Amino acid sequence: MSTQTDHGHELIPRPQQTPEALRTALASVDPARLDEMQASKDDAFAKAVEWQSLSPVQSWVLAWARDIEIARRPDLSTRYARAKDNLEHEDPGLAQEALRELSAVLDEAMKAIRE
Repeated sequence: MSTQTDHGHELIPRPQQTPEALRTALASVDPARLDEMQASKDDAFAKAVEWQSLSPVQSWVLAWARDIEIARRPDLSTRYARAKDNLEHEDPGLAQEALRELSAVLDEAMKAIRE
């Protein structure tokens, strides 16, 4: 587990960006997504072989590190869930704000994992 900036309460420490560390972290914060993670990992590795490139694997690691960052931090997961709930709100202004908030949460999580 790596060192990190204090973001308030965190359910688990930020995991290293390796497949096994990410899987272990996901099992702690969102075990219902383990099958999804495995399927996307299998797809990423198959593409890496087909394309003869590590970019699909690198993208997989970043996407799951980002999602785990959101799940392990209640501040981010609350904002994320609220924004997702309002994406299709009947009020276009609220839907647009939800889209901005969702983007902000994803950006904050990505920035945090790249520290």
